[in-house]
Amino acid sequence: MKIINLGEKDSVLNSFIAEIRDHNQQKDSMRFRRNLERIGEVFAYEISKTLRYSSKDVTTPLGIAKCSTSDDNLVIASIMRAGLPLHNGILCFFDKAQNAFIAAYRKYGKDNKFTIQIEYASSPSVEGKVLILADTMLATGSSVVLTYNRLCESGKPAHTHLVCPIASTEGIEYLSKHIPHKNTTLWVGAIDEELTIKSYIVPGLGDAGDLAYGSKL
Repeated sequence: MKIINLGEKDSVLNSFIAEIRDHNQQKDSMRFRRNLERIGEVFAYEISKTLRYSSKDVTTPLGIAKCSTSDDNLVIASIMRAGLPLHNGILCFFDKAQNAFIAAYRKYGKDNKFTIQIEYASSPSVEGKVLILADTMLATGSSVVLTYNRLCESGKPAHTHLVCPIASTEGIEYLSKHIPHKNTTLWVGAIDEELTIKSYIVPGLGDAGDLAYGSKL
């Protein structure tokens, strides 16, 4: 699996990530969602450089222009609910893509142990397509792996881009062991070393779903 950390180079992406981490900025949920959308746009632009392109004739009011446009069929998938703003940002750049949505959550038992439950999945076939799977946080990696496997029940993607703005080292190691290395790219904006006993990333940013859409029961 190829790992690309965009946060290693100075760019406006790091400013967006700094804002979603900042507990004072997090008080503005609309700003938090918009920053996630902008982060999605940055990742989408970088992913666009990896796609296949060909030259096509485009008719203008004054003649014919040669334009290079992508030939790939894309499916953008996100894990609800934290992944929705990120999904919207990616979709702004790939507006012709098909879309998939997965409802997954942690079900806690004793001693802070949990399993990932997938309640709902809506997806087109990913067979032979470029799959972009987005989730704001990559903590243990379990939800991403389960979601990837569920999506692949409809076919095998030609390439998979995993977009996780903030990732833990443990989550990256888990993906490396459980997702095929060939034709898979993991895109991150920051890598944090620590997970708490409840598997929250430190320093991380907290619960992205709550920050974007309000607290849950």
